[in-house]
Amino acid sequence: MQAARWFGVGSAEGLGEGVGARAAGDALLGDDAKLLIVFCSQAHDLPLLLREIRTRAGDVPLIGCTTAGEIAASGPRDASVVVIALGGDGFAVETAYATEASQRLREAGAIVASCLPAREDLPHKVLLLLTDGLAGDQQQIVRGAYGVLGAGVPLVGGCAGDDLKMIRTFQLHGDDVLTDAVVAAGIASDAPIGIGVRHGWRRIGEPMLVTSSAENRVYTLDDRPALDVYLEHLGLGQPAEGDQEGLARLALTHPLGISRPGGEDKVRFISGGDLVARSLACIAEVPQGALVWIMEGDARSVLEATDAAAGDSLTALEGHPPLGMIAFDCIARRSVLGEARIQAEIDRLAALAEGAPIAGFYTYGEIARTRGVRGFHNQTLVVLSVA
Repeated sequence: MQAARWFGVGSAEGLGEGVGARAAGDALLGDDAKLLIVFCSQAHDLPLLLREIRTRAGDVPLIGCTTAGEIAASGPRDASVVVIALGGDGFAVETAYATEASQRLREAGAIVASCLPAREDLPHKVLLLLTDGLAGDQQQIVRGAYGVLGAGVPLVGGCAGDDLKMIRTFQLHGDDVLTDAVVAAGIASDAPIGIGVRHGWRRIGEPMLVTSSAENRVYTLDDRPALDVYLEHLGLGQPAEGDQEGLARLALTHPLGISRPGGEDKVRFISGGDLVARSLACIAEVPQGALVWIMEGDARSVLEATDAAAGDSLTALEGHPPLGMIAFDCIARRSVLGEARIQAEIDRLAALAEGAPIAGFYTYGEIARTRGVRGFHNQTLVVLSVA
């Protein structure tokens, strides 16, 4: 007899044929799967990968996205595929998607929020969102979902990656490979679901005033071109013309922090810049008139944030043991830790999960809304624990 609920994870390395089938096969612990979640490199033949997974799993609802690296219990991976499967009568799931998200970010969030199952017998609910982080101000997607669901339903998820190329990311829904899209799974459960979120960054240097900005682009800091001011504060030279990937790598370990009263700074991932207009592009809004700092972190502060985020998510399970854990971890935190220490973060998560399977991906931005209307984060770890 199968358990009332189960959480399975499968992973496979390499880009050849068969990796999707192997990962899906390992994740499917029973024949009553309710949802598949797929994280993979954009280097895969994505239509082939989906066909392999669907052939193995059938028509189980599926969402997923490309990444800046994949996470499995055995450690961080690149050019791999990770499949998570939720199953059993303790879960009910519906999925949705919205395309052309960059043209209607708030509307896209509202469209996918409609997929939350209306099951009174499954009182614990969450909306899992996977978005195109290059599509514009991601906070607008959160606002759109919040406008439909209100404060009673938490939001969680992350922004797809493209291995730091900063050109195009892909989202997966059912049999379809999408781009410039939002995909979502509304999950209802008969046991608690916990969310933890921490970043581990601290301010360095002097504050800067955002004197001109619009949505997710910063034009001037202290009345000077934002890119010039940012590079000067870091003591860095100019990036090569058109080298958006290079600029993003420079900015990985030094995001912008936005001061907010009564809490830790919001962090904004710098995804690139305009080397002619000398502006900075961020993954989410940087308001004009805000006070900002350059931020930095080290291995100790990042790993402390890992412990805190995972601990908070487990505390929210109200004493229930975790069935599984999903990590939405910013690629910048991986850069701070380096390859020598990134395994330590995965080992910490695995130890806190007490033997429950863990999986996730390295993101271009993270979603975690448990209270209030705001819920988009940058260069942060978000942990979803399922009881």
